Amino acid sequence: MSRGRLLLTGLLIGLAIWVFTYKAGPKMPDFEVYWKAGARALHAEPLYRTDDGHFQFKYLPAFAVFAIPFGALSLYTAKLAWFTISVALLVLLLRLNLTLPAERRRSAGWLLAVMIVVFAKFYAHELVLGQVNMLFAVVATGALLAMKTGREAAAGLLVAAAIVIKPYAVLFLPWLAARRMIASVATGFGGLAVALILPTIAYGIDGNIWLHREWWRTVTETTAPNLSVYDNVSLAAMFFRWFGPGALATGAAYGTAIVLLALAGVVFLSRRGVTFPEGLEGGLLLTLMPLLSPQGWDYVFLIATPAIVYLANYEDLLPQPLRFLTIAALAAIGLVLFDLVGRTLYYEFMRLSCISLCFFVVIAALGVLRSRKAA
Repeated sequence: MSRGRLLLTGLLIGLAIWVFTYKAGPKMPDFEVYWKAGARALHAEPLYRTDDGHFQFKYLPAFAVFAIPFGALSLYTAKLAWFTISVALLVLLLRLNLTLPAERRRSAGWLLAVMIVVFAKFYAHELVLGQVNMLFAVVATGALLAMKTGREAAAGLLVAAAIVIKPYAVLFLPWLAARRMIASVATGFGGLAVALILPTIAYGIDGNIWLHREWWRTVTETTAPNLSVYDNVSLAAMFFRWFGPGALATGAAYGTAIVLLALAGVVFLSRRGVTFPEGLEGGLLLTLMPLLSPQGWDYVFLIATPAIVYLANYEDLLPQPLRFLTIAALAAIGLVLFDLVGRTLYYEFMRLSCISLCFFVVIAALGVLRSRKAA
């Protein structure tokens, strides 16, 4: 290792230690939810409890089973372990996405710079919260790269793992089926079936069925209170804030969701003649997930890292007006910061769901790239 790279590595390690000691370590509230769930699963205790308040566990029961190793540790040790893993996952996420496009049109440095400028605030927030979106993004990107290299069975297993980590990854399953690659379909659906059955080992059959019912109850009952929160970037929250509660907001959210899913369908049907079409399609689906999920928070958009890489790599192939609009949208996503623009402008930006509108531009740009057979 060169002296410069060694120095950079040392600085990054030092920065990570400082962030954990003074920023993340005393917080990481979302990780505490996972840690508590793992400890409960270890003793076959109920996972979904209303007395947990805002920090109720909302993931599949299988997630709690996989969190058992963390639940067996002290909270501080578990936080330190997860923070270290998350930093490594961030580095891995950036590296993996550099290799995602079938054709590298821009330098690795340029692609890396765009990823960091657009998503740095989300990556940082992820570390402070102790969330699992970084893990989800790495697993999802790994699935896309497995498809790129023809490892369909591995791709299906990674999709199943992504669903366990974040249930809205179920959006990948119809896509897998539409691709008609038997190996990925079999391992994707089969892996998910195993994950759903897994808690039976600790809870028994009846207990596992009860857990999944409680999971559904928790997810549905905790959605409505979150729609008015400015950090919620979902379609449901956007139209709730624009039109207030009622049929108009609900109808607009469902209607927009149908349009976006239809666009994803058109993108898929236009894949003929494209080398490795899964890269752009996967990036598009990942971008849709925070919008479609009523529990979509702004930092969850970091899972759209593949989409941003595709735009950074192929932006010169966009028509000029859309190119400028896309650059402006990416700049707004990354640079509208509380400390940079001030409290008033930042909260108006979030209240009006401008960040969601910026990702509409991202989605439109991906659609145009596909229509031009660029990716």
